[in-house]
Amino acid sequence: MSKSYYNRFNQYRILWVFVSFDLPTETKTDRKNYAVFRKNLKQDGFSMLQFSIYARHCNSRENAEVHIKRVKSFLPKKGEVILFTLTDKQFGMMEFFRGKSPGEKPETPQQLELF
Repeated sequence: MSKSYYNRFNQYRILWVFVSFDLPTETKTDRKNYAVFRKNLKQDGFSMLQFSIYARHCNSRENAEVHIKRVKSFLPKKGEVILFTLTDKQFGMMEFFRGKSPGEKPETPQQLELF
């Protein structure tokens, strides 16, 4: 098989996990829960795309499921959280803007080939 075949295959095998949330911040306890939730996301390797959207690169579906399960373990009691995945191919088709100017995409971690 050619290298381009594997590259194309990897674009569908590699996933991005997204966490979108809308958490209350009216009380001191709510703000603390919000901060703890964001801190846990960062500790699990998620990067902020926007204020309430975090994303994480995963090398496989199994790896993505581990991180989804981990996020579910520290969900806050209040608010809404949406978890979803996109393939690397779909992520590559996303467009980012800062105002009307094209913005930079987040860095994609290098994938190691062992074979």
